Amino acid sequence: MIRKEHFRFLDYSLFGSATLIVLVLCVCVGSVNIPLGEMVKAIWNALLGLPVSEGAAQPIIVSVRLPRVICVALVGGSLSLCGVVMQGLLRNPLADGSTLGVSSGASLGAVMAIAFGITFPGIPFAGTMVMAIVFAFLSLLIILSLAYRMDYSLSTHTIILIGVVYSMFVSSIISFIMTFSHEKIKTITFWTMGSLSGSHYQNALVLLGALLVCGAVIFAHAQSLNAFAIGEDNARHIGVNVNKVKFTLLISISVLIGICVSIGGSIGFVGLAVPHMTRMIVGPNHKRLLPASTFAGAVFLMLADLISRVVLRPLELPIGVVTSFVGAIMFVYIFYLTRRRI
Repeated sequence: MIRKEHFRFLDYSLFGSATLIVLVLCVCVGSVNIPLGEMVKAIWNALLGLPVSEGAAQPIIVSVRLPRVICVALVGGSLSLCGVVMQGLLRNPLADGSTLGVSSGASLGAVMAIAFGITFPGIPFAGTMVMAIVFAFLSLLIILSLAYRMDYSLSTHTIILIGVVYSMFVSSIISFIMTFSHEKIKTITFWTMGSLSGSHYQNALVLLGALLVCGAVIFAHAQSLNAFAIGEDNARHIGVNVNKVKFTLLISISVLIGICVSIGGSIGFVGLAVPHMTRMIVGPNHKRLLPASTFAGAVFLMLADLISRVVLRPLELPIGVVTSFVGAIMFVYIFYLTRRRI
């Protein structure tokens, strides 16, 4: 017992330290590089409420980069966590929000909210968030229901095929909506490629709250996810309420994906690539894999965001372009390994 707790503390320390180091790096580096000492001074002065000196980097650090990097880390951790849960529930190494079409469904809900001006009085960006969450959950139910109708075993290929077809169908609807949204087409186009530029602390608070609540629910079911690895029937035999666990976890990941999409747009393949790489490091035990993947997802997306900001500076790439490039290569690699084992 002491040894297990020791290793768990080591995991948290290593991944937590790596996340903090990358966060500091991403705040310091950008179109304008800022020394570490100046960054620390800017944040310290902001916390104390001291006046901004002329020519100081405080406005850039405190108002632009810090909230953006925090939001990027939270989105990356959330999407990676959702990928782990999907892969655990479906026993499918290719499952994640983008390959199953869940992210596309969330994007459709958010695009409809943007195009048709769906809002909730007094609550900023709540319209896109609620619509994204609802459509993410409905999409997940539709895809799994269709897959079950076609193949009762819910095989990898059936789920991925339906997810791809569903994503194409949703993309056509989004394109149709964009055709009649002339005034908002630029916003929708850039948003569908994924971007967290312009993020603020209110976004970070929402993301943090969602990750804490939904993450707590997911972490509480780590042992159940381990049981799913040996099959649903075996999980029932050892006392797992399969239907209740699946429904609870599906709601949690739908909420997380919906909130991430509503704030950062469509950012693909984080939940596919990161859990797979993390599983190779810490093993398949979800008690270690869930927190490790959350930290690793934050690091991965912060580095992807850093690349998107500096590779063509002063121009900026949408972060979804970087993650899709890396994720597509990873998808082919995992698919190849999966086919070799059949």
